[in-house]
Amino acid sequence: MGILVVCLGLWIGIGATIGYVALAVASAPDYAAVRTVGSMPRATTLTDIEGRHAFTIFQEQRLHVPLSRISPHLIRAFLAVEDRRFFSHGGFDLIRVVGAGWNNMLSWRAEQGGSTITQQLARLAFLTPERTLRRKLQEVVVARRLEQAFSKDQILELYLNKAYFGDGLYGVEAAALGYFGRHAADLDVAEAALIAGLVKSPSAYAPTVSPDRALQRRNLVLRAMREWDAIDEPSYEAARRRPLTLRDALRREERYGRYFKEEVRQWLVEHFGWERVYREGLRVETTLDLDLQTAAEAEVARALAEVERRQGRRARAASGQLQTALVALDPRTGEVRALVGGRSFADSRFNRVTQARRQPGSAFKPFVYAAALERGFTAATVLRGLAEPVMTPAGAWAPADGHVDADALTMRHALRISSNRAAVRMLQDVGIAAVVEYADRFGMTAMPPVPSLALGSGEVTMLSLVSAYGAFANRGELVVPSFVRRVSANSGEVLYEAAPDVRPVVRPATAYLVTSMLQGVLDGGTAAHARRLGLTRPAAGKTGTTNEYRDAWFIGYTPGLVTGVWLGYDQPRTIMRDGYAAQLAVPLWTRFMLAATRDVTPEAFAAPSSVTVARICPLSGRLATPACDRDPGAAVYAEYFEQGSEPVDYCPYHTVRQTLPIAAASTRVARVELPPPPADAAAASPVPEVRPTEPLDAAPEAASPPPKKRGFWSRVFGVGK
Repeated sequence: MGILVVCLGLWIGIGATIGYVALAVASAPDYAAVRTVGSMPRATTLTDIEGRHAFTIFQEQRLHVPLSRISPHLIRAFLAVEDRRFFSHGGFDLIRVVGAGWNNMLSWRAEQGGSTITQQLARLAFLTPERTLRRKLQEVVVARRLEQAFSKDQILELYLNKAYFGDGLYGVEAAALGYFGRHAADLDVAEAALIAGLVKSPSAYAPTVSPDRALQRRNLVLRAMREWDAIDEPSYEAARRRPLTLRDALRREERYGRYFKEEVRQWLVEHFGWERVYREGLRVETTLDLDLQTAAEAEVARALAEVERRQGRRARAASGQLQTALVALDPRTGEVRALVGGRSFADSRFNRVTQARRQPGSAFKPFVYAAALERGFTAATVLRGLAEPVMTPAGAWAPADGHVDADALTMRHALRISSNRAAVRMLQDVGIAAVVEYADRFGMTAMPPVPSLALGSGEVTMLSLVSAYGAFANRGELVVPSFVRRVSANSGEVLYEAAPDVRPVVRPATAYLVTSMLQGVLDGGTAAHARRLGLTRPAAGKTGTTNEYRDAWFIGYTPGLVTGVWLGYDQPRTIMRDGYAAQLAVPLWTRFMLAATRDVTPEAFAAPSSVTVARICPLSGRLATPACDRDPGAAVYAEYFEQGSEPVDYCPYHTVRQTLPIAAASTRVARVELPPPPADAAAASPVPEVRPTEPLDAAPEAASPPPKKRGFWSRVFGVGK
């Protein structure tokens, strides 16, 4: 009877074991599932214009590489420490299991594992990390199925690309770049041994967390390689003595360019979908220049520190965080080279370049003058009656104009010193509707049809304003801003190729004339501080300061780079007393441009063949006479015109019958400086350019003493500044 009970119990136990094993096998992934082992999330990589790695977008930070692009040192290191019989077993290595068990028994600790590389791949791809007999049985079954479905090289490649190496790094390529700044193909013996040692316990051995333990584990792997004859003795000794040197080439901290990255990420998801960006992975060539981006971030931080130091402690405590924005792009292609959307992406992801709509202040004035030039006005046109109030539906309005109280100014002089009254008068002469239409052409939509539009009362995004200025640098053609050049699948298939979206907005001559006028803003106008800071190359631009000093702008450009900067608060409030853009924004713009163009040969703005030059008397805006030359207050100068728009009559205020002495008829006007006339324009006009000698004393955006009492002609024509 006792024997019968024992036999019955034995059969029940055997049956239960068989049932348990059968159930474990049945619940393991089948052959169809096993064939999907290669499906793993891949990172999307972003490079800059020089092909340098810039950013990674990932669900798991993984960069897939074929086995042929993995260092032989790394492959031998893995085989030596993880699975020396990899190429001879069928997925399960009984000899390894027995050996590991014996060694663990002798040491009384579970120091060695018996899992083959194939089993580890099965666990990584399909199973949980729980330590149960059921999971171990499933691991063996899946390993056998993997061996039947894939070659040894394929299994090894899948494993090396799927394994986790700590610090958020998946796959050997990400580990190599993240820890050593090198591709997996370029790893030396010491580096390969360290990475191979991480898979046992990534969190415990990660060199960024536990460098000493990482070195101990590396040296253990090196000893295993030496015992297996994977390396010779000199190589072993040299690698063992190597100190740990880390370099992160994946820019996982991403201190720079995070606003730019986010713009690209949103664009990619919109055009290709979340699945393709985060799981399939893409290769993206962006328009970013890492050198310019680094310079932008550094200069923005410097500018914020300087302004906050000037504000004082009480002002900072009362006002919250001062914000800033900077964007630089190539006006010929529209490609964004650098972008800073705020002082800290970690604190605020709101992008003040692309999302914030602010009043540009006087930075809008060039578009009023561009509309005027398109409609037949010239840079020499004299705007008169500036002291008179402007009539609006709400009544008479006299725009504040700082110390500029002239009754008449040429368009060039008015823009140079940023006269508010002249801009409003120009808006009225051209027509508000026309200026609104031109603003829309330039990409600045929904401008309010009111007289204050001339002073920048409409709201714009920084990106639209900067790209609009780019049209002046690009012969009247606006190129829509872009962030991406090319997108490819991991297979190499090109999925997207950018093509410039070019939109003619004004005539080439108009663009050149506005540029010529804006050069005067830097050469003695409201942005003269840029020259004092060392910017000597040809450049043009305009300051903008809004009411109560709430916004400080400067948008400026060279032929190859247009950059805009802004400082202010998200909830508009005064930055500081007398916080003019000339003092706040111009230094930031200048220092960035100096860094951005350090290795760029200076280039002059090219004049189109439709531009000519003529000698002008600024008192009348007409052709100068010999009498104009004899008047020291007239300051005759050479002005640019679009062919056909130059004046044909002579100055009526300086004639041979003039009854007033010339010296009493006018006082000296502010110096008008022009860049050298183009060769074709100079040939069309034999009259040489005349340069006066007295510089501009002040600008309305900078504090200045009250003007002295002036004579009759000074009050009429606004001279004597």
